[in-house]
Amino acid sequence: MRRRTARITFYTGTLPSMCLPLMHAFYPHDATKSQTDYGSMTLPIPAPRADGFTTSTPVPLYWREDGPEDGPPLVLLHGGPGAHHDYLYPQMLALAATHRVITYDQRGGGRSRTDQSLPITWRTQVDDLTAVMREFGLTSPAVVGYSWGALLAMLFAIARQRNAAIPVIGRLVLMSPAPITRSWRAQFEATLLERQRGPEIRAMREELSASGLRDTDMEAYRHRSFELSVAGYFADPRRAESLTAFRVTAKVQQSVWDSLGDFDLRADLRAVSRGVRLPVLVVHGRDDPIPLQSAVAVADALEGQLVVLDDCGHVPYVEQPQALFNAMLRFLS
Repeated sequence: MRRRTARITFYTGTLPSMCLPLMHAFYPHDATKSQTDYGSMTLPIPAPRADGFTTSTPVPLYWREDGPEDGPPLVLLHGGPGAHHDYLYPQMLALAATHRVITYDQRGGGRSRTDQSLPITWRTQVDDLTAVMREFGLTSPAVVGYSWGALLAMLFAIARQRNAAIPVIGRLVLMSPAPITRSWRAQFEATLLERQRGPEIRAMREELSASGLRDTDMEAYRHRSFELSVAGYFADPRRAESLTAFRVTAKVQQSVWDSLGDFDLRADLRAVSRGVRLPVLVVHGRDDPIPLQSAVAVADALEGQLVVLDDCGHVPYVEQPQALFNAMLRFLS
């Protein structure tokens, strides 16, 4: 049998009309900011429709739920590892216009921190995701994973291929997926370091240092420092000002990556596509420091569709939200 290959789309589309009210609220037309105005451009995150802590996981995990209660279920996985869900919002709440969106802080980060001495591994995170899906009674939900969350979703799909007792994914969206091999991860780290040390971000740091903000407004100074710490992820470093601030628990991040060893998921992902027909959409920014080659390999291995966003780095829901949600909602519907 001839194997299908990935479809690649270069996307600059517009947003479906059903999401325009939400996105207008997130991106008002009159929003302006000068390069020397250090007030944050981040927007407030609405309260969830429901939230709480899981009861079936070894460590209680904070969760929130948005969107129509009777909508098609969608599990949203944040990046990291060791981070928390907040920085996906408010932009990713556009999905709640049509779906029952459930997200949670993965073990070790955000409001799901733990004092347990046992290391948190990729298997820990897969087991937690399994428990969350069962606790919410989800049957074939859509899963949207961002960055590390996309890699977690792939690891989950691989585990499901080997263990039929694990819940089934109905549709899979991999947004800015983390590298699927150790060598591509090393390439990503080198690219990001080069960008962070580049002249544009260096000039922005010097501008902040000369501003005197540290002496006049420490909170604003800290937020601006955060923006500069992630600016290399963006095609235009200035767009970092629109990202909700977050923290990564370094110990958890290191523990999870160490648990993967010298990883290469290509063969395992091909086995997933041979075992079950899983609709897959991969979305990747052309200017993402994570190699586009890795995203192409993901789409090819899973026989999915690859959408490449121009003028976009690692954070498409901030950099190219209209094109992103156009592609995602077409796929999910």
